[in-house]
Amino acid sequence: MTNPWNLYDDLIDEIPGHITVAAAYIGTKWCRVTSSERGAGMAFAMPVRTRPASYGEDDLAGLPLREVAALAKSWNLAEAGLGMAAINAYHSLPKRAFGNGFSPCHENNWARAFHPYREVIAGKKVAVIGHFPFAASALADAAELFILERNPVEGDYPDSAAEYLLPGCDYVFITGSSFVNKTIPRLLELSRDAVTVMIGPSTPASPILFDFGVDIITAFASDQPGMLDESLQGKLLGGMYEAGMRVEKARP
Repeated sequence: MTNPWNLYDDLIDEIPGHITVAAAYIGTKWCRVTSSERGAGMAFAMPVRTRPASYGEDDLAGLPLREVAALAKSWNLAEAGLGMAAINAYHSLPKRAFGNGFSPCHENNWARAFHPYREVIAGKKVAVIGHFPFAASALADAAELFILERNPVEGDYPDSAAEYLLPGCDYVFITGSSFVNKTIPRLLELSRDAVTVMIGPSTPASPILFDFGVDIITAFASDQPGMLDESLQGKLLGGMYEAGMRVEKARP
């Protein structure tokens, strides 16, 4: 097994030292980081603070974005969410994502994230890491569908089933929150014989992911930090989609 930190280090190392953090915030569901170049990054907020934090949330503004991005490696998962949001503030800046070959998704709605795969997964063995309430109906034509979740509900498999189920799958869809809880390196290793699709706003819009076995990246790009904050606070009727867009790129 390769060093599981390599993926994180490569994402962090690409961030230039001159970009700084303009604002950082941990919400009830999403962490948000705004950069000095108007990057608006977000990542799933996990309320796990059993390990000491490296910084206070109010201490991050003005720090180098790269330094805050390194918090993605923290075992204080609330802090790690801020680190991933910082990574996304850089990699998922729309002009940078477009420059790296990403393009807007046909439908700017996460509820439609699985629909483009309806035909290709028919008759296949499919796993979804993370309980997306709209996944099962979109993937109903799969021969077998396994939904794995850390906090499972009726019908889900516990996430520990990944070791047993993923090696036999044809398609594996992985939530971007797996970057926050550090499961992504192992999930990609277990899915190396499958078509792997990263899904969710916590996913960096970076082709670096292709080097680690990802086949398709679906992320969220925004350069409207004020609107993103308002949308995640429920103040915009169109939600996050008024502040940015879903973007995607397949392995070349």
